[in-house]
Amino acid sequence: MNIHIALVAGFFALAIGVFAWFFVGLMSKAAINYREKFTETAKVKLSDLFLTIEPDKLFMLNLALMLLAFFFILFLISSFLPALLIAIAVGVSPPIIFTVLKKRRLADFIQQLPDMLQGTATAMKSGASLNQALESVIAEQTGAIKQEFDLFLREVRVGIAFEEALDNLYGRVPLMDLNLVISGMKISKEIGGNLADTLERMASTLRRKLEMEGKIDALTAQGRAQGYVMTALPILLGVVLFQMEPEQMSLLWTQWYGWVVIAVVVTLEVVGFIIIKKIVSIDV
Repeated sequence: MNIHIALVAGFFALAIGVFAWFFVGLMSKAAINYREKFTETAKVKLSDLFLTIEPDKLFMLNLALMLLAFFFILFLISSFLPALLIAIAVGVSPPIIFTVLKKRRLADFIQQLPDMLQGTATAMKSGASLNQALESVIAEQTGAIKQEFDLFLREVRVGIAFEEALDNLYGRVPLMDLNLVISGMKISKEIGGNLADTLERMASTLRRKLEMEGKIDALTAQGRAQGYVMTALPILLGVVLFQMEPEQMSLLWTQWYGWVVIAVVVTLEVVGFIIIKKIVSIDV
């Protein structure tokens, strides 16, 4: 009898060992693939943003922030699942941060574009060629528009065709307004005409468009603020109630029906925020 028990225990221990070895190997492979995918994506995104951070260091920083968020939340509320969910949210946040930085960079670019076009048109009217005018104007610019047009001019200098360099510029900065400017440059270069006047008219049109968008943003600012307040209010109220009644509020993440309530609240929060954002978002 003892021998049979020992054999069963031995097979059971062997099965556990094989499963543990397989699980560790699978997790190791998944971790390596995640790191490779993360660093590859981060390299492209950082290059688009003209940032010189090393992807490997960014991966280690993200991993450290995940562990810090996990242990901080675990220490704060002594609950494993919320700490794990927040750590996962921190782990998947880099693509969202890259998207926000990209949008901010594009917004800065389009704000600088009318002044750059006006300066280029003025320089061309004084006798400079298009490349000379761009070089003189870009040298005085800062930020996103300087970086992008510097790269455009370097491509032209090394022998890339002017139209191809413009297409590469649009590939890096996919804005409809910039596409109109590039189309105007190509047409003027192919069929002739006064490119300086064309650029000047484009600068005036873009300036009026940006002015109109600014007025719309000012008129819809209250609606956007209400959306942020209504989204944050349940969360802040939950924090206050947790400080007042921690025993009752802890049922939200210790009981199954509490998780159902949290799922419903989060779903309604997201749907409400999306609806408010759709209402106050007006395209020109």
